[in-house]
Amino acid sequence: MSHPSKPAAASQVPNASEAPALDLREKGGSKDGRPQTSDRRLFMQLTAFSGCRNTAALARILADSGLDAVLYEEANDPTGVAVLSMAVDPADLVTKFRPVLQEGPFEDLRLKPEFSMLGRTYALGYEPRLEDWLLHRPRRMVLDPTTSWAVWYPLRRTGAFARLPRPEQQQILKEHGIIGRRFGEAGLALDIRLACHGLDKDDNDFVIGLVGKDLFALSALIETMRATVQTSQYLASIGPFFVGRAAWRSPAKA
Repeated sequence: MSHPSKPAAASQVPNASEAPALDLREKGGSKDGRPQTSDRRLFMQLTAFSGCRNTAALARILADSGLDAVLYEEANDPTGVAVLSMAVDPADLVTKFRPVLQEGPFEDLRLKPEFSMLGRTYALGYEPRLEDWLLHRPRRMVLDPTTSWAVWYPLRRTGAFARLPRPEQQQILKEHGIIGRRFGEAGLALDIRLACHGLDKDDNDFVIGLVGKDLFALSALIETMRATVQTSQYLASIGPFFVGRAAWRSPAKA
């Protein structure tokens, strides 16, 4: 004769008050014997349009706004442009950038939603200058007048990667890091890595930005990455790729 199962003892029921508090801060390497933490991140959003025949008019509107941005002319569309918006407070993307991208000559452009990308800076846990890594380094890179070319694209890893033990994940990512550093130290290409979990319609994990003075070097870096374990075995999707050349940038700040 079957008997109804007994309710779990009170001591077996999870108690939310006993669970460790969520710590969503970014964590970097130790500084002066203390771990670095930060609740601040830089949000970067790429918004692309077609139908632009007067790039200078768009640049004037962006310059008058005083906002942190880069205006790109697209290589694969003779009337294509894109605006890279940057803000520490993501609310600025809606309350400040949104009105600007609706006024004047922007009104006549056609949105290209396939190139809509939104991500946030993040730390891996060993960055020696955490605040610079999260807020200033990406901005310096895209506003540097020597980095004329840019390639922006999203990617999503497979679930199999997420199930790998942490040490194995780190070893796979290290391979990517070594290649990126070699191109960076040679002055050929710099990379910006943004997390975008839940921030876009296609459920991507990351947005990648590559910037440099020569387009060939950016293409060569992507080609070199194709042979890595992460790209060849653990990517579910990658792209589309936006390729552009900077036509205007907001002034660099100290």
